[in-house]
Amino acid sequence: MQNAAQVINAARARAYAPRKKQTVSEWSDKNIILSRKTSPEPGPWHTDRNPILREPMDCLSARSTIHEVVIKFPIQIGKSEIGRNAIGYWMDQAPGPIMAAFPAEVSMNKWINQKLNPMLDDSPVVKNVLVSTNSRNAANTKEFKDFLGGQLYVEHAGAPARLKSTSVKYLVVDELTEFANSFKSGDDPMVMLEDRYSAFTSTYKRLDISSPGTKGICRIDERYELSDRRRYYMPCPHCLEEIIFEWSGLHWDKGGVRVRYVCPECGCEIEEHQKTAMIKAGRWIPQNPESKIRGYTVNCLYYQIGLGPRWEKLVEMWLSAQNDPAKLKTYVNSRLAEAWEDPSMRAVKLNVIADRAESYRLRLAPLGVCQVTAGVDTQDDRLEVQIVGWGKGMAAWVLDYVVLWGDPADDAVWVALTDLLNRPIEHSNGHALPIQATAIDAGGHRTEAVKSYVRSRMIRRPMVIFGAVPNNAPVLSRPKAQDVNFRGQYNKRGVMIQHVGTVAVKNVLFGRMGTDGDKPAESRLLHFSDELPKEYFNGLVSETFNPAKNRFEKKRGARNEPLDTLVYAYAAAHHHELRLHLHTAAKWDELGAKLAVVSSDEYRRLQAESVIPEQQPAPLPAPKKPAKSNQLASNAWSSRL
Repeated sequence: MQNAAQVINAARARAYAPRKKQTVSEWSDKNIILSRKTSPEPGPWHTDRNPILREPMDCLSARSTIHEVVIKFPIQIGKSEIGRNAIGYWMDQAPGPIMAAFPAEVSMNKWINQKLNPMLDDSPVVKNVLVSTNSRNAANTKEFKDFLGGQLYVEHAGAPARLKSTSVKYLVVDELTEFANSFKSGDDPMVMLEDRYSAFTSTYKRLDISSPGTKGICRIDERYELSDRRRYYMPCPHCLEEIIFEWSGLHWDKGGVRVRYVCPECGCEIEEHQKTAMIKAGRWIPQNPESKIRGYTVNCLYYQIGLGPRWEKLVEMWLSAQNDPAKLKTYVNSRLAEAWEDPSMRAVKLNVIADRAESYRLRLAPLGVCQVTAGVDTQDDRLEVQIVGWGKGMAAWVLDYVVLWGDPADDAVWVALTDLLNRPIEHSNGHALPIQATAIDAGGHRTEAVKSYVRSRMIRRPMVIFGAVPNNAPVLSRPKAQDVNFRGQYNKRGVMIQHVGTVAVKNVLFGRMGTDGDKPAESRLLHFSDELPKEYFNGLVSETFNPAKNRFEKKRGARNEPLDTLVYAYAAAHHHELRLHLHTAAKWDELGAKLAVVSSDEYRRLQAESVIPEQQPAPLPAPKKPAKSNQLASNAWSSRL
């Protein structure tokens, strides 16, 4: 029998003993209970059931030196469980302010109902740290939990205010790819989230979780590329060489039967039932060990048997998606955990387009150009202008790209625009081609200034345009009167507004850029001068197509004015008085005859015989020094990029 002193001393020793070093995975194995409502295998959590989750979870432990973890996983593999387990661990073992952020209110509510609430209800150790479990208590609401030593905020990016004014030590960002590029206020939600933990410079933890989206605008893909890019390597059961599961290594017979994996090292076939032991013996190996950010990715072939579709079912899903681009994109994103790249966009890359530039002078229209239009993008401090020549088959030549610095609320920049657009473009055969129509974007903060300029009719066929909201809008809508007379009736002689179907136009332009590479220069439908700067080509390929939304989305940080102004110039060619898109080959030949445009071979022969002298573009007029009252740059009224 122990005496009282021994009992008291034993209790005192347990009370004074330092807390054992415990990782997130160890804590989860001991405390997390999976709910029957949401889990295929309810009961105590066992990390050994899915070993690939162990290291990512342990990076979030209190004693881990890792601050940022990126998880790029397929669906149904347990990536959300990593965030939930980490939150429970922090609440119990290392309390502090926590934020769980989601792209929308719907996804936030689903996570609360399917992940957070079941953990609070079924895991006693987490439930016990809550200050109150009474739903009527202000300390315990649906989106806010007050616990001993910290607080849990559950927020969504539906409004900037939800991501402001909160300092946290731990941040979990779920479905990162689905976050908007920016709020209406212009704020980037990712920058706002970074500001939340900036006060905890040495102790913060950040976890980014998501399946990927569209290549070029996928946030989780960008974060993973910045990380040490870890892949899960396993020993082959035949040769014992460490390999990774890749979709290209999966083989099956006709009809999707007898599915097996072929080892790239020894060529032996691996059956699906062998992957359980392989995964248990595997390890994460970084591809970029210099990075301080931990990044993890696997694909659907790593599903543990019983926790996801079998290989044969995955092959069936793959085969059924081959003739459906939307299904194929979903499979690539959700199952293969790879960013989707539209096949038609693969040829539209900066180096490919820039290398396709041709040797013709700006402001000197080459042979084939019969009409000229312009597009103008309006910014708060400048106008960006692109001048485009058109020929047979709506073939386009970029003839100039100019930036006019100055606030469009000031008249000076419009004077410069008038001077620029009223100067005809010289043709290589000696003719002067006037700019037939100009589409001016009225979106943004200078709408009334654009309308006022178009009313003045200082240039030929000015057009006030806005980008159309519907994805299936036509290239150019019918003009709609905006001005009213003294009787309140619309004035047909006043300013007209038209909407441009930007999605339709960009599909045309990107389709041309994607197919022109296989054609000789004289057969291309889009021609670019080698005098255009690199920044122009950067802007031209600044957007990628998202088939899920049927829209083009801008890459973060990119300037897309070169693309926008090309779209506007294309829309100007559809002006109801021009309708260049409806011209037949005979009509283009007629226009060419009026310009006395000869064939390329005939032109070269005549030039060699000195019948046609070499033409040089007319020099730009010397810039006038602007008045002090305007905001034009003093170096020139127009400056090229």
